[in-house]
Amino acid sequence: MLEGLRQKGFDVLALHHAEAILTRDMPAAEQEIERVLLDLAIPVTELVAGGGGEAQGTQRLRRALNGVGWAKRNIKIRKTVRWDEAGPEQEVASLSHEIDHVKAFGTGVVALEIEWNNKDPFFDRDLESFKRLHAEGAISVGALITRGESLHQEMRGLLRRFIDEQRIDAIEALDEFGYSPTRRQRAIIDQRAGRTGDFRQAWVDAFVADKFGEATTHWRKLQDRVLRGVGNPCPLLLIGIPAAVVMF
Repeated sequence: MLEGLRQKGFDVLALHHAEAILTRDMPAAEQEIERVLLDLAIPVTELVAGGGGEAQGTQRLRRALNGVGWAKRNIKIRKTVRWDEAGPEQEVASLSHEIDHVKAFGTGVVALEIEWNNKDPFFDRDLESFKRLHAEGAISVGALITRGESLHQEMRGLLRRFIDEQRIDAIEALDEFGYSPTRRQRAIIDQRAGRTGDFRQAWVDAFVADKFGEATTHWRKLQDRVLRGVGNPCPLLLIGIPAAVVMF
């Protein structure tokens, strides 16, 4: 399953019969996800750029999925009862879940979320949404894409290579790459650089800890949750983006 992604270094984990459902009942879903992700490339400068909103790489990935019909949907489920044949229906419960990418394949439906760099409780939200929607028969598989293990582990090395190749030795030189540190961030970098005498590593360490820290969404945090049962028994497809997609 998704052998092309595995060969390129992507983390892939299918749980609760998701592999059987996708490969046998919805092979087109598997093919579309793989095709879109195999085209993914993230310039290293996009890792450095600051500002709010989604990363440019995530935006491109969303556009690629939207381009093949994986659209945002607000899935609503209403439960009603009629106390007697002649009486009106009364709503007793309702659920509403907004999912960023949803697509039907025959009688099956796949719901997909991308968590590139959120706070890790977003995994709980997504997995619980998948669980509820699957229990109600609204989706067949829930899929999550996040930073893979290699990308998370090699982030410091990638950014050190970037700053070395650019020969950057002052915070001001990072302006052209869209990096504008807060006063707090600048103070941390200056303090570390003063202590070690290595501005470049001081920036790398402070930047990664602040932007891509352990409390953000990445493969190990996702794996920990599903292995302790979060989202169970919804069939799940989990994909981690590898360091290999980062371009210099």
